[in-house]
Amino acid sequence: MAPLSLPLNLKWTPLNLKATATATNKVTEMPLPEKIRNSRILVLGGTGRVGGSTAIALSNFCPDLQILVAGRNREKGEALAAKLGGNSEFARVDIDDVNSLETALKSVDLVVHAAGPFQRAERCSVLEAAINTRTAYVDVCDDTSYAWRAKSLMNRALDANVPAITTAGIYPGVSNVMAAELVRVANESKDKPERLRFYYYTAGTGGAGPTILATSFLLLGEEVVAYNKGEKIRMKPYSAMLNIDFGKGIGKRDVYLLNLPEVRSAHEILRVPTVSARFGTAPFFWNWGMEAMTALLPLEFLRDRNRVQSLVQLFDPFVRALDGIAGERVSMRVDLECASGRHTVGIFSHKRLSVSVGISTAAFALAILEGGTQPGVWFPEEPQGIPIEAREVLLGRASQGTFNFVMNRSPWTVETNPKEFGLGIYL
Repeated sequence: MAPLSLPLNLKWTPLNLKATATATNKVTEMPLPEKIRNSRILVLGGTGRVGGSTAIALSNFCPDLQILVAGRNREKGEALAAKLGGNSEFARVDIDDVNSLETALKSVDLVVHAAGPFQRAERCSVLEAAINTRTAYVDVCDDTSYAWRAKSLMNRALDANVPAITTAGIYPGVSNVMAAELVRVANESKDKPERLRFYYYTAGTGGAGPTILATSFLLLGEEVVAYNKGEKIRMKPYSAMLNIDFGKGIGKRDVYLLNLPEVRSAHEILRVPTVSARFGTAPFFWNWGMEAMTALLPLEFLRDRNRVQSLVQLFDPFVRALDGIAGERVSMRVDLECASGRHTVGIFSHKRLSVSVGISTAAFALAILEGGTQPGVWFPEEPQGIPIEAREVLLGRASQGTFNFVMNRSPWTVETNPKEFGLGIYL
């Protein structure tokens, strides 16, 4: 089956794709160029929820790929490698050990860095090792400081002829590409993009495990950076709540300000003067709990990785139990408002975050293998990272299994139960 072809322009027919992903992360096998079908890919954090999901998605996209599931837990890693088939194997890799890391990288074509959390990390050690060994690189970073530290290695990556993409998961990642397409269409219609907003929702932790929980707590220790008419503004995390409609299957959800890397990258790269990002979860009391933590816990506590890890261990059993009830639906809504008053949105919704994040990350990995990414360190919205002509294929792959995926639509056409008052007027 050929990759989905989605015309990314003003005539884009809205897509409402039925979920095809299952508990085994099954996606449609994709025809790849012969020269990359046998590529060797190292997935760091492969024994975790995000890395494991990525390894499974890669194997399903192309069974010929040779996947090294890397981590510290041999039992879990070998079990997953056996599940993937004869082309996969476990590799014990310690990302804090430079020799271990570089030895592993020398034998692969691409490394996928999914060994988070990225918050409070002092160095981009995996990217540095990838540059030293001339290995293509992609990560699922969701931290602003880490992402721009990676970006600072641009010249070294250029000199080594290494293509690298940072923040390339689901959000940030696919959401950046969605934003880039909304902006591109507006620019082509000679309309000026003025306001870009990212809204995210997951049920519980999205089934993504302790790492996501640690990430969430660490983000509460970061001041939110947003942009208003070109001016950088700083706000308290988990503040300025909005009730946003994510469309069918999700409905209206409360979302709160959070410090996410796509805000700065979209502002600087897509040149949108007003940008912000908000996130919300369910059940509703988790949002209240997150607000309470920002009010009651000292910033020093929320910025300490060791203390946060202790907090995760305390909450994790309770969170796992609630996740079983809440499910793990995920939805992203990206809104763009232009100078003319034109307002367009993109929506991406999936029943299982733990599946969808792997499919999304695998889509970026395949894009790099296919050779479109230029040497250097890029964000997903930069055409040197994902070329404009490659975006439709990437979004087609990443959206497999979604139950609602639409782009370049007016808000009223995607929101829950819009009311028509006659003459084509909806509220």
